[in-house]
Amino acid sequence: MFKIVAYGVRENEVDYFKKLNKYNYELQLESDMLTHDNVETAKGADAVLLRANCVGDATNLAKFNEWGIKYVFTRTVGYNHIDLKAAKKYDMKVARVPAYSPYAVAELAMTLGMMLFRHTALATTLTNKGNFSVSTATFSGEVHSSTVGIIGTGRIGATEAQLYHGMGTNVLGYDPYPSDFAKQYVKFVSQDELLARSDIVSIHVPYFPGQNDNLIDEAFLGKMKNNAVLVNTARSQLADYPAVIKAIKDGQIAGFASDVLPDEAEVLGHNYNGNITNDLTRQLTELYPKVLLTPHIGSYTSPALTDMINVSYENFHQVLETGHTDNDVKLD
Repeated sequence: MFKIVAYGVRENEVDYFKKLNKYNYELQLESDMLTHDNVETAKGADAVLLRANCVGDATNLAKFNEWGIKYVFTRTVGYNHIDLKAAKKYDMKVARVPAYSPYAVAELAMTLGMMLFRHTALATTLTNKGNFSVSTATFSGEVHSSTVGIIGTGRIGATEAQLYHGMGTNVLGYDPYPSDFAKQYVKFVSQDELLARSDIVSIHVPYFPGQNDNLIDEAFLGKMKNNAVLVNTARSQLADYPAVIKAIKDGQIAGFASDVLPDEAEVLGHNYNGNITNDLTRQLTELYPKVLLTPHIGSYTSPALTDMINVSYENFHQVLETGHTDNDVKLD
């Protein structure tokens, strides 16, 4: 029987893995992310299934090769956590999940943007402390008569645009390759014009190492309106966090929300009990409620999880039947 070790499987995900296992794979479901310390758990498997923040580096792939593991798949869209050069060296197959329910991340991005725009985090924080007076800091516009800018209008970005468009919002977009679907809901402009005009800016671009690192930098933030808010549910590497922190403190932008974190592999999964050791994360949390952070829960919905597992199982089925998948990652 073909054995798969899946990493980063949360308690409430176990039943999904079992229920959707129509090919009757032998499953070993590990709650922890793959690290150097727990790589031995893969011994005896035919394949591994990773998620973001698993360590799929050359060191771990060398061990997989030693144990005869030739399939290193990920149930995520991104695959920068896997060393593709090492995978090629060991003649391994790498596959991914290129898409899942776009509403999962789109709805979270919209929720975070609206929370900042309508100052609901501030208002509920005040009332939670027993302060029911109306602070002038909670005064806001209305999103239906405002402008939202979306940078990156693939399936997720275009879906968020569709949601805002349904509220009557003016939606601007920047994307070098706009889809016909996105064009229904978005007016495409230059990135500079989008930043200058938008009340909410939402980021949905893929991360390309060495190409768009720190896309959100001082210059980017300086082009936004002082009363605008920024949402990043894409990748942490896209943000220059010291620049974001400075922009918030200086009043260059009004708020920042993020579902991705600096040094994410170090931070995610840890309960610091109020004593955050990662300096950038701590500085960001100290700016609450102008800064809202969520622990990478954008895809943490039942439809998205179902899609991720189903596509992953199909990837394994295809590679065993034909030697390749529809979702192969090209190795360096």
